[in-house]
Amino acid sequence: MIKKVIEQSNNLLYEPELRTIPVGVSARHIHLSLEHIDTLFGKGYELQLYKELSQPGQFAAKESVMLAGPKGTIDKVRILGPARGTTQVEVSLTDAHRLGISPPIRDSGDIAGSSPITIIGPKGSVYLKEGAIIASRHIHMSEEDAWQFQVHDKEKVHVISQTERRVIFSDVKIRVHANYRLEFHIDTDEANAARLTNQDQVWILKYE
Repeated sequence: MIKKVIEQSNNLLYEPELRTIPVGVSARHIHLSLEHIDTLFGKGYELQLYKELSQPGQFAAKESVMLAGPKGTIDKVRILGPARGTTQVEVSLTDAHRLGISPPIRDSGDIAGSSPITIIGPKGSVYLKEGAIIASRHIHMSEEDAWQFQVHDKEKVHVISQTERRVIFSDVKIRVHANYRLEFHIDTDEANAARLTNQDQVWILKYE
C-alpha cells in the first residue's frame, strides 16, 4: 500500500495542471463558550477583533489566556472567535508534552473523554474535565471545490507536500460546507516535519 502511494505521488510531479490546495498552519489556540468568556474576562465581556481568519466568519481575538497542566504552563494562547457552545483547546503534541497532558487526536468539536486542562484569564480561571485535543488534519472545501476535486464530505485522502522535505499525509478528512474556503489545516508539528508554511501548496491523492 505504501509503495503504491509513493508511486502515485511521484507521478504527480509530471502533472503541472493538477490543482493544488493552500496550507493553513494552525498554532495552539482556544475556542471559548460565552460562559467561560465571562469567567475569564468578566461578565458581559466581548472578544475584540485582532484579525480575520481564512475561514469566513472566524477571527483571531486580541485576547489570550494561559494554559496550565500537571507539568507546566503555556502563556499567551490566542483565542479564536466567535464564541462557541463548548470550550475547546487545540494544541500540538509538543505543547502537550510541555503541559504534561495526553490529548487524543480528534476532529474539532469531538471532546468527549479528551484531556483535562486549566485555563487562566485576567479575571478568573476555568478547569475543564475534558476539552483539550490535538486536531485531526483536514481540508476545508466548498461544495464547488469538492465537485472539482471529485471528493465528498468526510472522505479521507492523501496529501503530498511539495517542499524539499517531501511528506505524504494520510487519512486527511475532507470537510465540505458552502461557506468553507479551500485550505489544508495541519498543526505546527506536522508543518515543521514537512517544512510547510502558510499558503504553501499541496496536492491531494484519492484512495484507490
